[in-house]
Amino acid sequence: MTATGSGTKDDPWKLTTAPGSSTYEMYRDEAADPPQLVCQVGSTKLMYHLRAIEDLHAWLKEQGDWVPLGAADEGKAAPDGSVEAFGRDASNPVGGWYGLRKGYRGRFGMYLPPLLEALGLVELEHNPRDNRVRAV
Repeated sequence: MTATGSGTKDDPWKLTTAPGSSTYEMYRDEAADPPQLVCQVGSTKLMYHLRAIEDLHAWLKEQGDWVPLGAADEGKAAPDGSVEAFGRDASNPVGGWYGLRKGYRGRFGMYLPPLLEALGLVELEHNPRDNRVRAV
């Protein structure tokens, strides 16, 4: 899938979740400290480290094969070896959560992979559930 928009606040990427069940927008806020990737889902705003794009792509390349998304809210456990688990693991490049807004730090595995797909960095499955992603 491709995304419309250029990834700025005035022209955000318009994306769809892997199952195709929800649409959302993302944009870069490079002036924030730390630089952020802002994700607007309806009235809910989630924020992730901007470096998550490069870090997730590099990690997926290291995995060398399909990886489950494992999307989960902040208060729920992330499946081992999933994109969601990487997004909160103490051994990742930011030393824990890529999510920056307490209470809304999860869903990394839901919202980051479609952006990476739109940027041409990954292949992403689009099944009703249990989707996977791999680096290209």
